[in-house]
Amino acid sequence: MATKTISVDLEAYERLVQARRHAQESFSQVIKRARWNESNHSGGAILAALERLEPLDKVTIRELENIQKHDRPPRDKWTKRSRAIRRS
Repeated sequence: MATKTISVDLEAYERLVQARRHAQESFSQVIKRARWNESNHSGGAILAALERLEPLDKVTIRELENIQKHDRPPRDKWTKRSRAIRRS
C-alpha cells in the first residue's frame, strides 16, 4: 500500500491521538472514519437562502433605488477626481 507523509501542528496531532479508539489504531484509520462538515457555501445554498427571504416592500425598494441613483464612483486618490464610469 502506498503512503504519503504529512506534517501537522501539535494541536492537530493531539486531536488525532485523542480520537484513537485504541493504542494500535493508526492515524490513517482515525482520519478515514472522520466525518467532515458539509460546506454550505455553494451557489445553490445561497439561492435557497434567498428564496426563504420575504420580498422587499415598496418603500425599501424606493429607498434603495434612490441611493443607487445618487451613488457616485469613489474619488481617484491619484488624480483627485472621480473615476470615469465605463458602460458596456
